[in-house]
Amino acid sequence: MWSIYRLLVFAAASGFTPVHVLEFCHSDGPDCLSDGDAASNSRSSQRSVKSRWNATVSNLIQDLDQFRVSCKKIIEAFPIEEVSGDFVHTVKNCIFSKSIPTPLKGPLRLAAVSKDVIEGNLDLDVAVTQSDDFLLYASGGRLLSGSVPLAHRYGGHQFGYWAGQLGDGRAHFLGQYSNSKGEKWELQLKGSGKSPYSRSGDGRAVIRSSVREFLCSEAMHFLGVPTSRAASLIVSEEPVIRDQFYNGNMKTERGAVVLRLAKSWFRIGSLEILSQSGEMALLRKLLNFVIDEHFPSVSSNDPDKYLVFYSTAVNETAHLIAQWMSVGFAHGVCNTDNFSLLSITIDYGPFGFMESYDPNFIPNTSDDEGRYRIGAQADVGLFNLEKLLSALSPVFTHKQQEEAKIILKGFADIYQMRIHQIFKAKLGLLGEEEEDTYLIPFLLQMMEDTESDFTMTFRQLSEVSHLQLHNKNFTQMWALNDLSRHQHFSDWLNMYLLRISRQSDGDVNRQNRMRNVNPRYVLRNWMAESAIRKAEMNDFSEVELLHHILSFPFVTQETAEEAGYAARPPPWAQRLKVSCSS
Repeated sequence: MWSIYRLLVFAAASGFTPVHVLEFCHSDGPDCLSDGDAASNSRSSQRSVKSRWNATVSNLIQDLDQFRVSCKKIIEAFPIEEVSGDFVHTVKNCIFSKSIPTPLKGPLRLAAVSKDVIEGNLDLDVAVTQSDDFLLYASGGRLLSGSVPLAHRYGGHQFGYWAGQLGDGRAHFLGQYSNSKGEKWELQLKGSGKSPYSRSGDGRAVIRSSVREFLCSEAMHFLGVPTSRAASLIVSEEPVIRDQFYNGNMKTERGAVVLRLAKSWFRIGSLEILSQSGEMALLRKLLNFVIDEHFPSVSSNDPDKYLVFYSTAVNETAHLIAQWMSVGFAHGVCNTDNFSLLSITIDYGPFGFMESYDPNFIPNTSDDEGRYRIGAQADVGLFNLEKLLSALSPVFTHKQQEEAKIILKGFADIYQMRIHQIFKAKLGLLGEEEEDTYLIPFLLQMMEDTESDFTMTFRQLSEVSHLQLHNKNFTQMWALNDLSRHQHFSDWLNMYLLRISRQSDGDVNRQNRMRNVNPRYVLRNWMAESAIRKAEMNDFSEVELLHHILSFPFVTQETAEEAGYAARPPPWAQRLKVSCSS
């Protein structure tokens, strides 16, 4: 019998509303909902929903041998380097190199799977993930039908300096899948062995970094932030040596592979390497490919198409970083090789969700100078877009270059406008009033002064009523209690109460709007660390629990409350460190 959770997750991927889910559950008897609830729904409606549901389920692929990807577009579009073995070398005049994944050494275990991705994006029945075949396909031990595995060549500016050739040093592109919705997804394995771009690396990823990538990819999706997705996480007994904090303390960990998806894995560094190497024909070819495949609003015959593409990248990058800031997310390594040309979040490494509000929050202990601190992400986005402009300069006319510079100057205004809109929504403010430009930074400054929790301050403002605010009744609201200690809290609160009292939609509607944009649960580092420690002992229960909870971050959940995921972080959380080592 289907569980209510399984149905809700399936619904998100299949176009069914929660009402459809409830109707189906009612028709399916007490295993989902009570018979009393069922009586309130018409039987004909229930049969109709159930029929559609069963038809959708039956259309899912039941056999992995029937699942097929294609590499045809990539292979036909670009020169591919044919190499014998995965020896590291400088690659020229191509965008991909053929590279075969190195199978993980068994025994293999399925540590986590995203049903939403498996069924909603890949049209696979989630039951296939329980097979030995899936373990092999999703870890590099066997190739999917149609797959010609490739490693992508790109470069990048790392911590502000040109690093030369980088590339997929431990990732393999498997192919593109066109699903039943008409969407195209590129499948990639991460941690699947060496390639010509591995430099001094071993091509592997370890459990701790792979758990973080799997959970955060999916958490960001359900927060509404554009992101790559994670389909599965396979762990092994293969020993992998890592110096986690670059202090000479080598440690044996275990290898893992994430099967991840994105509409495209091309990044700013994909263009930079071609421009820096003077490979202009390939630069134009890649640009044309990206525009034709992923920017349908840009006409291929438009003489300004590269300029329009750049303008879109500037606009969407500003929006993406504003969305990061809205949930307190710090990427940690905002190099140009980690910035997507499609303005989605990719390459989850030493990221962190800010706890106490602090513009200087640095999630990555490898970032000694704080270049990628959370409050500097917009500035880094601007730097990366400057490097994108440099990479595009050879294909621009002089006039287009000047216009591109003007477009780039507009980045800050686009970002500030989007930040203002987002934080107005987080405070439940309708319309536009002059004092809004003061009300928001006033709150953030108080949060910084009192070290108030970013996520829970906004969430508890969403849950507290107008009357409770007026009476300063913050019983069991630890974050608001912290904030209320500020000497100017009463001044800000009076301004806020006056502002929301002028809105005509009522207090309940304000609370509902705010709860829909202010999550109760994010992937705090201590939560991820707790799950990692268990996973390293082959207990994947907390990975599964977190994946479940973070699929509904805006909904209060009993299991999450019992686990303390909305409570004040434990004292040991402050001692946690995350680095680039993975």
